[in-house]
Amino acid sequence: MNIFQKTITAVLLATCALQAGAAVKKPAHKVKLSKVHKEAANPSKAAGPAYAARADVMQQADAIAARLTLDPSWVRHAIGEAHFMPGIAKAILPPPVGVPKNWAAYQGRFVEPVRIKAGAQFWLANRETLQRAEDETGVPARIIVGIIGVETLYGRNTGSFRIIDALSTLSFDFPASHPKAEARTAFFREELEAYLALTARTHTDPLALRGSYAGAMGWPQFMPSSWVKYAIDFDGDGRIDLFNSPADVIGSVANYFKAFGWKPGMPTHYPVRLDSALFDKAALLIPDILPTFSVAELAAKGVLLDAPEPQPVGPLALIELQNGEDAPQYVAGTENFYTITRYNWSSYYAMAVIELGQAVADALEPAAQGASPMTK
Repeated sequence: MNIFQKTITAVLLATCALQAGAAVKKPAHKVKLSKVHKEAANPSKAAGPAYAARADVMQQADAIAARLTLDPSWVRHAIGEAHFMPGIAKAILPPPVGVPKNWAAYQGRFVEPVRIKAGAQFWLANRETLQRAEDETGVPARIIVGIIGVETLYGRNTGSFRIIDALSTLSFDFPASHPKAEARTAFFREELEAYLALTARTHTDPLALRGSYAGAMGWPQFMPSSWVKYAIDFDGDGRIDLFNSPADVIGSVANYFKAFGWKPGMPTHYPVRLDSALFDKAALLIPDILPTFSVAELAAKGVLLDAPEPQPVGPLALIELQNGEDAPQYVAGTENFYTITRYNWSSYYAMAVIELGQAVADALEPAAQGASPMTK
């Protein structure tokens, strides 16, 4: 067993023990969930049959074992003991067509007093580590703090689903009605294989680990493939622990953004003013959140930046944040805004991360932060 295997084994075994302990307390604060997500959040409710009864799935288990050069009986057992989770299949679907997005409501779920207070406590307890991560990667401390707060409320809500149930459900029973069903099925099949390869390599029980209904794990909610690619040992103890080591969590989140091209010193977005006579919303939203337009091109289409001199460097995207029945809000997103969406493909998510991190920073005295502020 090499050092990587030993590292992951130690972390996953420790995690299994932690998750198995009956004395682990659940946080009092919970994010408001829809009815569908409430059902998904109760994994003991309405669990479907085990996949061992599905001949087609067992055939696919054999194919997975062959691709990964794993013991077929081990793979069959792991997948066969997984259960179809109807709540997960419902929760993964997008909201019905016609349901308006609402940035104010989304913002209120994440940029709120409980998360801000917890974020300030987290920042103060880890200010030296946050500063080191910022110095080494260029990723601002507030972005790291924002991510961890949005994802799991600083480790309080890491998920209660067995990873094997979540990934098996989304690999073998992804809802056909989803507009991107084929691509998403392929994605979750790859994650299931990454998870099986990881647990087999580290001699860890694949039935023991728990996380989100999408199969994400730990404080930063890394998918199995991201754990392998981007997680790092940032506290120098010779192992990677995204469940119990704030330092490893901080370093791994920063490393993730560095790998996806974070540009040190670049703001995430700029406020804008609209020229109603020129505003070409349809053309500006075609690229979605991908930075595409120069400052001059935005101005020609009716979007003027409220940006200090010098003018921004690099392409920009018009970010629309709908507010239900009210008028939407707009900002100009930079390449760093786009990088945040590599964590979650959503402009609403990215803005929540940015604003939570900013709110936490504002709640602290600059001297107590121990890390430089990000330029707005």
